[in-house]
Amino acid sequence: MNNPTTRIITLGSRPSKLARWQTEHILAQLKSAWPALSFRLVTLVTTGDKIIDRPLPEIGGKGVFTAELESALLSGEIDLAVHSLKDLPVENSAGLSIGAVGLRACAQDVLISAKGETLWELPVGARLGTSSLRREAQVKAARPDLTILPLRGNVDTRLRKVLEGEYDAIILAAAGIERLGLGNHITEYISLDVMLPAPGQGALAIQCRSGDVELLQLLQPIHDLPTYNAVTAERAFLAALGGGCSAPVAAHATLDGAQLEIRGLVAGIDGRRVIRVAAMGEDPKKTGGLLAQKALDQGAAELLR
Repeated sequence: MNNPTTRIITLGSRPSKLARWQTEHILAQLKSAWPALSFRLVTLVTTGDKIIDRPLPEIGGKGVFTAELESALLSGEIDLAVHSLKDLPVENSAGLSIGAVGLRACAQDVLISAKGETLWELPVGARLGTSSLRREAQVKAARPDLTILPLRGNVDTRLRKVLEGEYDAIILAAAGIERLGLGNHITEYISLDVMLPAPGQGALAIQCRSGDVELLQLLQPIHDLPTYNAVTAERAFLAALGGGCSAPVAAHATLDGAQLEIRGLVAGIDGRRVIRVAAMGEDPKKTGGLLAQKALDQGAAELLR
């Protein structure tokens, strides 16, 4: 990089403990890669942080956690924004791009229950908390007898609600729980056969201005190519379906050498109809698109409406 000591790189983070952890995690990697550079971190509150009493699809879906950070990137207030990739809409905002994707953590969902019961052990009618339509549809497919209740708030808040008995169990992303050092509360890692994750779950995306060559170069040492290829296939599946946050769509890809294996799911919110598809290939975007076509061939468009 030219004159690496003359520029202070500003990272933007949401205020939650998990968002701070994620930004600081990326910041530590950047400092290690570029010890001569100066960095600072600023906190920005998003719509999703302010409105915590309504389900996400109701307040605007995916963009509610990213819009304010994207505005700050475009105005030059910050240089980099660290996002949970599953929160980022599949279409890049004009003038912005994903400069790097970090090494992925566990992509699975986990169940946390007050009495240490697994998904299969929960009693009939047990109150299970989630505000994700993807999780709700898959739970209803597996355990239609459970009572699904909305659950919002940061990880600590959600955890407190289940431990205090407001819910019998809740479902969260494994990555967030593990990153905050709360893994001791996990009752069960839910099998991928029962619960496929959101596209990009467990991965961190570092967003920057598309034209800032210096920043794009700065991010190269922390970019994990296998993670990038897997999540690109998953997001290509979502994009080809035209699915936003409000549709129960799930995908998970793994790499074996250059070969990608991807599983996808589209479900009705009531969990009665679930379309499961799988594909293999080497080109992430093509493979994700092929997977979407398989789902559409089985009637996914009807469920996505």
